Amino acid sequence: MKVGYLGPESSFTHTATRTAFPEDTLVPFHSIPACIKAVEFNEVDLGVVPIENTLEGSVNTTVDYLFHQSSIPVGAEIVLPIFQQLMVSKENKENWKEIRRILSHPQALAQSQEFINCHFPDADLEQTPSTAYAASFVAEHPTQKIAAIAPKLSAEKYDLAIVQENIQDVAINRTRFWVIGSDQVELPHIPVERQKMTLAVTMPNNMPGALHKALSAFSWREIDLSKIESRPLKTTLGEYFFLIDLVADKSPELIQFALQEIQQMGGEVKVFGNYKVHPIHGI
Repeated sequence: MKVGYLGPESSFTHTATRTAFPEDTLVPFHSIPACIKAVEFNEVDLGVVPIENTLEGSVNTTVDYLFHQSSIPVGAEIVLPIFQQLMVSKENKENWKEIRRILSHPQALAQSQEFINCHFPDADLEQTPSTAYAASFVAEHPTQKIAAIAPKLSAEKYDLAIVQENIQDVAINRTRFWVIGSDQVELPHIPVERQKMTLAVTMPNNMPGALHKALSAFSWREIDLSKIESRPLKTTLGEYFFLIDLVADKSPELIQFALQEIQQMGGEVKVFGNYKVHPIHGI
């Protein structure tokens, strides 16, 4: 089986994908839309894309593409602990405090803001398509006063020196990844934490108390919601859809009745998936 992921190799997405699919062929893609399109056009059987980080919240590129442009189902979720490392070429190992540019994925830069502001307040921050790309760029320009923020695997792959470890702003930093391309994806190599459902709800425009009415369909049935946020519909300013995660421990019929109640109020419901959550430990 071919599994696509947001590459390149040694990125966090690669780590999650390799752990979940150790015996399959992994195919890197340069962007989240490219990975999703590869699943749509059957270039790969499944895809793994980031959906949310503890510090930075939802990965809007993934959410918006799957809502507006795709009907690919979510079949599983992988939760990976994230540890950011500051790395330089071995030529700059002794004088790493003199670096002038720091490269990384926008999420990794945002996750390390406190460290950057404290130690490199004047450094130029440069966004890259992935953390692994930043590491490869540093390796290709060993004499420049530059550093990358990336995982340990990137330092190993590109022969870089880690000069500061675990520089993320909080100790408990995790990223959620969705496995897309099938309604149900079994990941026997990773334990199961719980069952979850993710859906998007769009209520009629200008309906008084629209969000309250939608949430009441879950509330009185005692269906536990683990997340709710709004995203622009990209139609008219001020119009949104609501991205909702719910704990799918109730009977499927009860959840379906809640969705039907929302639809009877004039709302639209798009179900991304009803899937198992798989936490990764020890990485």
